[in-house]
Amino acid sequence: MSGVKAFDRAVAEFFMRLALDEARKGLGHTHPNPTVGAVLVRGGRVVGRGYTQPPGGPHAEVMALRAAGAKARGADLFTTLEPCSHFGRTPPCTAALIEAGIRRVVFAGVDPNPIVNGRGLKQLRGAGIAVEGPVLADEATALNRPFIKAMREGLPFVTLKLAATLDGQAATRGGDSRWISSEASRREVHQLRAQVDAVLIGAGTARSDDPQLTARTPRGRDPIRVVLDPRATLSPRARLLKQRSAAPTIVVTSARGAKLEALKHAGAWIWPTPSKNGRLSLRPVLRRLLETGVLHVLVEGGPTVAGSVLADGLADEVWLYLGPKLAGEQGRAWTGDLGVTAMAKARPMHVVEVSRPGGDLKLVLRPA
Repeated sequence: MSGVKAFDRAVAEFFMRLALDEARKGLGHTHPNPTVGAVLVRGGRVVGRGYTQPPGGPHAEVMALRAAGAKARGADLFTTLEPCSHFGRTPPCTAALIEAGIRRVVFAGVDPNPIVNGRGLKQLRGAGIAVEGPVLADEATALNRPFIKAMREGLPFVTLKLAATLDGQAATRGGDSRWISSEASRREVHQLRAQVDAVLIGAGTARSDDPQLTARTPRGRDPIRVVLDPRATLSPRARLLKQRSAAPTIVVTSARGAKLEALKHAGAWIWPTPSKNGRLSLRPVLRRLLETGVLHVLVEGGPTVAGSVLADGLADEVWLYLGPKLAGEQGRAWTGDLGVTAMAKARPMHVVEVSRPGGDLKLVLRPA
C-alpha cells in the first residue's frame, strides 16, 4: 500500500471500506458516471459520508461535505475514486474540497476518464492538500469495471448469464428451458438487471420465452431491452413491448418493410444494422449502446447468442447457474457452437466465485 504515510494500513483500509460501502449504495443508479463513495474523517471519527447521486446530482465528495458541514475543515477525505476536476453536469469536486479546507485526500483508484486521469489529484496537491493512495484499489476497481472498460476500450462491460443442467444443457431438444434454475437464482438475476444498463437477447429467446426483462426489485431501475432480430420476427404483441417502463425496447435488425412499421407502432426503437449470413455482428451494436450511455450489458440470450458472445471474445464475465438436473445429450449446450475440435483449443476460464442459491450451483467465470 505504497503512498500512504500518515495512516497505518489497518486505519486506512478501515475508512476506505466505509467509503466502498457508500459506493455500493449507488450501484445501478449513477450511469454513465462511475459509482463512488466518500467518507470524511476528523479526529478519528466519521463526520460525513456520501455516494454519487443519479446523473445531474451531487457526486460522493460533495454529499460527504454537505453531511459534515463545518466539521469538514481540517478533515481527511477517503474516496473510492479520484475526485473530478472538470465541469460537467456538476462543478468539479476538487474545487469544493479545496474551498472546504480538506486537509488530506486518500483515494482508492485513479479516474481513467481522459479528461480527469490524474488531473484531480494534481489540482489537490497544487492547493496544498496531501494526497495519498491508492488504498484497496482492487476492491474499488471491481465496483467500476464497466466504467473502466468503457474508458479504456470503448466498449461496454458484458456479463453473460445462462442457466444449464448439470450436463450442460440450456434447453431440451424441443427448446423447453423453464425452469432450470431455482427461484432464488432468478431473484439474483432480477437484482443484477437492476444494476446493469441494458439486457440483450436474441430473437429466438424473445419468441420462445416471451420475457419481460424488467427488474422486479424494490427501487429497481429497468434496463434498456435489446433484441437481436435480423429478420424482424418479434411480435408487436410481445411482452417486451407491453411493459410500463421508462426504458425502451430496441430491435436490432437488417429487415425492412411492413414488419418494422408494426414494431415501431408498438413502441420499439428500430436500429437498422447489416447482417451477414443471417447473423448480426454484436460488436457494432455494443459500440452504439455505449454511445447512448450504456456501460454494462447483461446478455441473457440462448445458446446461439451465448456462442457468438464467447466466440467473439466479448464476454467479460459469465454467470452460470447449474440446476441439479440432467437433460441428456439431445439437449442444447449452453455455449452454442464454439468451433472447438481439439481439447487443446478449448477456451480457458477462471472460476472467481462459487455459491449455492436455492440449491443450484452458481459459477462466476472470467476469461483466462
